[in-house]
Amino acid sequence: MPNTYSQITIQIVFAVKGRENILHPDLRPELFKYITGIIKGKGQLPLAVNGWKDHVHTLFGLSPNISVSEMARDIKANSSKWINDSKLIKGKFNWLDGYGAFSYSRSQRDDVIKYIINQENHHAIKSFKEEYVDMLRKSEIEYDEKYLFEFYE
Repeated sequence: MPNTYSQITIQIVFAVKGRENILHPDLRPELFKYITGIIKGKGQLPLAVNGWKDHVHTLFGLSPNISVSEMARDIKANSSKWINDSKLIKGKFNWLDGYGAFSYSRSQRDDVIKYIINQENHHAIKSFKEEYVDMLRKSEIEYDEKYLFEFYE
């Protein structure tokens, strides 16, 4: 649409079903490249894609012609199909239902990119649950513990 301008930066966080630690070091780089391709293929601007053994963080510029829920659905559905079709893990792969979505201003973008890129070091000292609950609290998102991801410490 002419004369429509936006700057919307969204982070979507989602986890492996059963919170299994199956995103092995050999799989992660290819998975993150594939997810980057999904984001580009949807006409959005990928800024950072990374994660750890059981979850993924994506950060991208979102245009107003697509919803956050559409992006989350397409990223999860297409990446799980790719993992299964490529037989990259034993058995059937699925992402856990749901996701976290967080918005950021342009001035926060570089810090969030650095945070996402540094997932391996970050999780040496902080669990995914601690990280996720901290993100919810900092964003002032009300939540019910029973509806959070399945967390196994």
